Amino acid sequence: MGAYLMVYHKDDTHSLHMAISYDGHTFTAVNNNEPVIAGDTIAMQRGIRDPHIFRGPDGAFYLAMTDLHIYAKQAGFRQTEWERDGNKFGWGNNLGLVLMKSKDLINWTRANIRVDQLDPSLADIGCAWAPETCFDPVKKKLMVHFTMRHGKEKTKLYYFYINDDFNKPEGKPEVLFTYPKEGKEAIDGNMVYKDGTFHLFYCSHDGKTGVKQATSKSITGPWTFDDRLCDPEKIGCEAPSVYKLIGQDKWILMYDVYRANPMNFGFSETTDLETFKPLGRFDEGVMKRTNFDGQKHGAVTWLTKKEAKRLEEYWKKNQRDFPGKIKL
Repeated sequence: MGAYLMVYHKDDTHSLHMAISYDGHTFTAVNNNEPVIAGDTIAMQRGIRDPHIFRGPDGAFYLAMTDLHIYAKQAGFRQTEWERDGNKFGWGNNLGLVLMKSKDLINWTRANIRVDQLDPSLADIGCAWAPETCFDPVKKKLMVHFTMRHGKEKTKLYYFYINDDFNKPEGKPEVLFTYPKEGKEAIDGNMVYKDGTFHLFYCSHDGKTGVKQATSKSITGPWTFDDRLCDPEKIGCEAPSVYKLIGQDKWILMYDVYRANPMNFGFSETTDLETFKPLGRFDEGVMKRTNFDGQKHGAVTWLTKKEAKRLEEYWKKNQRDFPGKIKL
């Protein structure tokens, strides 16, 4: 491996964007920061959020996204602010996930998963957000975990196993993690495996919204809670995502500093997944963007240099604009 692929969405497109790096620090968007997959072509709500990219043991790429458009009314896709009554189902209510699989990052298969239809007990869910894919080394199966709540109750992290084609969940979602403090909640889980321990990073809604982690010897818990914040931010951040630097015993913790104006990603470096050295936000230090801004809720995976060059060349030859941008 010799390159990195970042995926993210933007609020004005609600679509999938990609950026490439060859050192894990400086990223350049392909397609001139225009979407590589338009959300209105793949999602029931005509928009996606929270994209996550995972490279499986088979070498394939697994893309998981929230089926949600928070500006669908402004975009003319619906008459109401939310898909369902916000008083009953809450902010950003949705029912689905978008799951896609590819061998080359250009040609994709797709499954639209209605989480509320996976079991009768899920008919009243208020949201299914921020799905991520990981691999269970014991069961040798792909797992999808995500944020879910019933109605307007507190959110928890849930999971289900899924078939190799990435289009059929196996069984109903089970609870992965519940925030242990009464009246508080967790969203946006991100799983990292190191030296026999699973590290579950997540966003806690407990005082300042920020990144915490829990650890376990099993991918489904039980979890040991750590109340320390992993991020250095004084304002709210969410969407933690950890990636390892190629050939180094270093990891980068990335998070979405959504309270910043303008919004930006923040970064910290770690060698043990326990102590974190702040690297600042994009364009403040070693972490840089060359041609994009406005990025939201990102994730990073590894590529070979050949794969990265091929993807860059494809989008140079097939550059296209997105006509449906929303004025925010």
